[in-house]
Amino acid sequence: MKIRCPICKTETTWEENPWRPFCSERCKLIDLGTWASEEYRIPGAEIDRDGEETPDGRLQEDS
Repeated sequence: MKIRCPICKTETTWEENPWRPFCSERCKLIDLGTWASEEYRIPGAEIDRDGEETPDGRLQEDS
């Protein structure tokens, strides 16, 4: 089965490709970097937070 890489749109064979759905390790790492830099987002409503966020990202509740 032939598929298109979601990053560079190169056609690649699904069965023989260790980096599927990407065409190469390079495209796989580009996608990972995009997620890590929060350029991709899952749609949803904003969450109101009652506490403050600590430097490590945890939520500190008001007492």
